[in-house]
Amino acid sequence: MTLHTDTAIVGAGPCGLFQVFELGLLGISAHIVDSLDKPGGQCTELYPDKPIYDIPALPVCGAQELIDRLLQQIAPFSPRFHLGQQVTEVTPRPNGHFTVRTSRGTELLARSVIVAGGVGAFQPVELNVAGVAAHVDRDVFYRVRDPQAHQGKNVVVLGGGDSALDWALNLVGIADSVTLIHRSDKFRAQTASVRKMQELCNDYQMQFLVGQITGIEERADGSLAQVRVTGGDGVTRRLDLDQLLVFFGLHPKLGPIADWGLALHKHQIKVDMSTFETTTPGIYAIGDICAYPGKKKLILSGFHEAALAAFAIKARLNPGEKVHLQYTTTSPIMHKRLGVDDPYAKDKQAA
Repeated sequence: MTLHTDTAIVGAGPCGLFQVFELGLLGISAHIVDSLDKPGGQCTELYPDKPIYDIPALPVCGAQELIDRLLQQIAPFSPRFHLGQQVTEVTPRPNGHFTVRTSRGTELLARSVIVAGGVGAFQPVELNVAGVAAHVDRDVFYRVRDPQAHQGKNVVVLGGGDSALDWALNLVGIADSVTLIHRSDKFRAQTASVRKMQELCNDYQMQFLVGQITGIEERADGSLAQVRVTGGDGVTRRLDLDQLLVFFGLHPKLGPIADWGLALHKHQIKVDMSTFETTTPGIYAIGDICAYPGKKKLILSGFHEAALAAFAIKARLNPGEKVHLQYTTTSPIMHKRLGVDDPYAKDKQAA
């Protein structure tokens, strides 16, 4: 089934979410596609607890808090999310619209497209060990979608960052056993998480090993049976397991966007800085993925770009119609779209 929308937004990070707001104020509908399984982009995947200090009127704001606030802000416009899937194809149509297809078979017919994909789609850094690729999503996982899928299993967690520590701790009591492996005893995770891990190890509720996985062994049915762990002493040991969870972090890839025929500059998309339209009419780019003279990779800059792109799209979708600038404080149209009461209604009645 083909879904129809005014705008398809590629990327559900802070700029993509704010783009929904700016479009919604102008009466333009939006669908959002993101390769991650939840909104937030870099903010929620890489540093959900990291403080941000340069958002106007918020002296300090956690990254996850910022995403939560943006989701609340765009709620009146009821955007449709298509998460856990990557846009694989954007095909211009003769009428100026676009067919947008994703890796999960979702098909959108959009009147315009906005790329707000940060520095590209985030992909997990993979474990470079022979034979591992054949086990991905069977008994080797780079993400935890359902913790209960690991219930009663002997689980090995690989990594030293927040994601590795968090999931190792969360799976204690769900998995039959949990072993955390990291190349050193120095972690990139929250101090409280490291301390909790050490306490659980002292209580024999989980195990921590210093080393790197250098090989795997399979059972007769092809499932994962053992990993070979080489420690700092050069000794290789075998560890039995049912499942391996790998958290080496994420890295951005421009991915299929590189094949859309857009002009690029150092893996960024060139745009007209007055409209943020790319070299393909009807396709726009905002946020870290766009390039223009004086570009600054700031969330604040992306919000500005989203506002100008929205007005440009409004003009494109309504040729020959003047696009009036209306203020959310005083415009009844804006109040209706936002679902708020006129703040001056009582003053008008008194007059």
